[in-house]
Amino acid sequence: MNKNKSFKRLMQGKVIKKSGDKSFSILVERKVLHPKYRKIVKRFKKYIIHDESNSCKVGDIIEAIECKPISKIKSFKLNKIISMGVE
Repeated sequence: MNKNKSFKRLMQGKVIKKSGDKSFSILVERKVLHPKYRKIVKRFKKYIIHDESNSCKVGDIIEAIECKPISKIKSFKLNKIISMGVE
C-alpha cells in the first residue's frame, strides 16, 4: 500500500493586528535573491490566522500551520506561540 502523507506548510510571523473574533493578521518575512542584481532582498506577505482560544496578542511571534479553508481568506491555524510580545 502507498501511504500518501500530505505536506502542510509551516510559517513563522509576527502578529500585527487582531482581525476579528478568533482571527489574527500576521506578517511573514522571507529573504530572496534578486534575479538581476543578485542582492538579498526582503519580501513581506500578510496572512490571516485562525486562533481558536484567542491566546495571541499583538507583537507575538507565532508559528502557523496550513489547514483546510476555514473561510474565504483563512487557511492557516495557530500551531504554537514562539515568543511573547511586549504588549
